[in-house]
Amino acid sequence: MARMQKKQRQQHLIEKIQSSPFLTDEELARLLDVSIQTIRLDRLELGIPELRERTKQMAEEAQTKIKAIDKAEIVGELIDLDLGKSGISMMTVTPDMVFERTRVARAYYVFSQANSLALAIIDAPAAVTGVANIKYKTPIRVGEKLVAKAEVVKQRGNKYFIWVKTRNEKQEVFRAKFIMVSLD
Repeated sequence: MARMQKKQRQQHLIEKIQSSPFLTDEELARLLDVSIQTIRLDRLELGIPELRERTKQMAEEAQTKIKAIDKAEIVGELIDLDLGKSGISMMTVTPDMVFERTRVARAYYVFSQANSLALAIIDAPAAVTGVANIKYKTPIRVGEKLVAKAEVVKQRGNKYFIWVKTRNEKQEVFRAKFIMVSLD
């Protein structure tokens, strides 16, 4: 298979990062069938920061948009926020978040990440959780990086119907369906 031209490869790199901003250099190298060093040089030439810096920039931008709760009340790190539509947060499970004997994450941390994200995406000055339907799909352990994605699927009056799906690196580990109530 012939290698793609540099400009074409760089355009593919831009498209991949825009569609999946959390891709590592290693994953990008595998997807584009080039070395990690080539990805790093292309990023440098295109002015695209490394994953850590991209994540930090997204988090800072998202923090400024929150209305319904204080940014300090978000469990995990808010990465992306489109008020009234969707949001993304990340959280790494630390040793203090798990049960001593089983080393499995305490459920309330995972729920709190999803719940605070659902509150954050509401385009209202204040809101509360009206209903929560949750499902823990698999045990979560120390060191796992959890990415929660929330989406407003419907709005009726002052009620927001929000679905949150939380994944680790491999699979969906938790899901929640919330009805959040705006206190306007």
